[in-house]
Amino acid sequence: MANPFIHVELKTNNSERAKKFYSQLFDWQWEYMPAMKYTMINAGKGVVGGMWQDKKNLSMWMPYVLVDDIALSTQKAKKLRGKIIKEVTEIPGMGWMSVVADPSGAVIGLWKPAPKGKKAKK
Repeated sequence: MANPFIHVELKTNNSERAKKFYSQLFDWQWEYMPAMKYTMINAGKGVVGGMWQDKKNLSMWMPYVLVDDIALSTQKAKKLRGKIIKEVTEIPGMGWMSVVADPSGAVIGLWKPAPKGKKAKK
């Protein structure tokens, strides 16, 4: 399948409550990354997503789709009457992400991983 879903992210207003709920529901494991203030989610087959806390807003899940060219895909979404919510942003050592909304307002993340062992390019 071209452009598969590759990562899911939980933005939550209570990370401890969310961790307890999903650990008991699915037996997920968690790895906190203090430098990023981000928690990786391991669902038994490796990392499948992440979680970060935002106490001021509603909790929500957001899926990310794998793209070959993050800049091109982000601009293409805009040309197709989508809205850029977050411009292309580098996650050092990991890759690049952007967030777009489709014309109906549904939000999705785009993800371009950094190449393993090579100097990263967008």
